[in-house]
Amino acid sequence: MEETDVVDLLVAQHVMIQDLFDEVERASAGRRYESFTRLVRLLAVHETIEEQIVHPYARLVLHDGDAVVDERLTEEREAKELLRDLDRTGPDARGFETRLAALRAAVTEHARNEERVEFPRLRATTSVAQRRALAAWVKAAAALAPTHPHPGIESAVTNMVLGAPIAMMDRARDLIRQAMAEQD
Repeated sequence: MEETDVVDLLVAQHVMIQDLFDEVERASAGRRYESFTRLVRLLAVHETIEEQIVHPYARLVLHDGDAVVDERLTEEREAKELLRDLDRTGPDARGFETRLAALRAAVTEHARNEERVEFPRLRATTSVAQRRALAAWVKAAAALAPTHPHPGIESAVTNMVLGAPIAMMDRARDLIRQAMAEQD
């Protein structure tokens, strides 16, 4: 992803997330697992980087940043709980389409709120250089972020302390799942 402005980067990720929802919804039963795995990974990484980098910064620079961020974290937790449940049962489970639609609605509403409330205010209160620096931090954090949802780990401090070990466990689990899938 080439965006150097953190707001542009996050909005581009929102578009990619919506595209992946479309892909999962259109995928045949045999291809759905692959698309869904990519969606889970992108959502987990995206939310983690917001929680580690973007929201703490917004708390500092936005007037009433605490209130703005607390609302986003509540939305994120709801979406992460839905995603965790879908991730555990997989795309072949009964009711997957209905639960995926609920997840999509929650994620879409959350992204819309970020794009209407948090991001314009970040853009208005930060310089281009600050947003570029944040984008660099976000890209670095994405490389180390967990690849599955972990509701309850929304604070920056908890993410920093638990994020790396959880990410290592997630990535090991991903490798095991991939190896098992290749044997089938």
